[in-house]
Amino acid sequence: MRHVFVAAIALCCFAASKDDQEFNGRWDITTNGPAAPHGWWLEVSGAGTDNLKGKFLGSPIGLLDEIPKLSISEGELRFALESRFAKDRNPEKGLYWARLEDGKLKGTFEIEGDPSSYLEWTGVRAPALPDRDDGSWKLGGPVVLFDGRDLGGWEAAPPAHLAGWVVKDGALTALPGAVDLISDKKFFNFVVDAEYRIEPHSNSGIALRGRYEVQITDDADRPVSNRASGSILGRIAPTLNAERPAGEWQMLVVRLVGREVTVILNGNRVINRQSIEGPTTIALDFNEAEPGPILLQGNRGPVEFRRIVVYPLVKKP
Repeated sequence: MRHVFVAAIALCCFAASKDDQEFNGRWDITTNGPAAPHGWWLEVSGAGTDNLKGKFLGSPIGLLDEIPKLSISEGELRFALESRFAKDRNPEKGLYWARLEDGKLKGTFEIEGDPSSYLEWTGVRAPALPDRDDGSWKLGGPVVLFDGRDLGGWEAAPPAHLAGWVVKDGALTALPGAVDLISDKKFFNFVVDAEYRIEPHSNSGIALRGRYEVQITDDADRPVSNRASGSILGRIAPTLNAERPAGEWQMLVVRLVGREVTVILNGNRVINRQSIEGPTTIALDFNEAEPGPILLQGNRGPVEFRRIVVYPLVKKP
């Protein structure tokens, strides 16, 4: 760990460089090292000015969060973040450094006071995903991901036994401790039509392309937020709370074209063609320009799905 880190963070950038502007943008990050996570995401703005800001998704925070302070000095970006979920132990502080090499961010990370947590990471600029939901798309043929009979077409994430999932009364049911499920088939632009039911205090989600989680949770009596049912978790809040009470079947239709997402919950359009800036915590990978699977979140309490159909979107002739 570099002993100058804390001092560098405390100092303001006394001479913002034009070269520093190259740090600006959104970065999809891959990591390597002991127990490395799936990936991280970083947004930097205002580099090269006195208004340097950032957002980060990754260890040890877990959710998308504003970076309280960044600095750039001698071509190196530095910041620190503390976990908000420490509870009975001291908060973990993650220390991050990065330099630009051949258009990529080359960085290191470690938890303060724990050299064994050290890992290296590489950030590439997030793709633009130019497709727009502009009326030029039509529904392709339906792809039925669950037929009401068995778990065919699904696998565990990470690869493991399909523990905790059973088919009961025609519904795909997650028991407590269930693993996440991912579809064998992958999609890019599509509509997914699903029906689900959760028990009180349960939580789940459907991840689009395995990267962007649509939240499912027992919150019919709570205000809307970017963690409410129908949200893109941590990123886009629904315009209203359309969740029904736990124990009732609910209808969810989600349309994704490029980065533009529309969410219809129980017949209410709660998100309308808003842009998803980047992956959410659940992401299997951060290869945003590639097709990905449908992911069903387990391990958050009992949840059932009795309809999961995907309609790939194709350009109108």
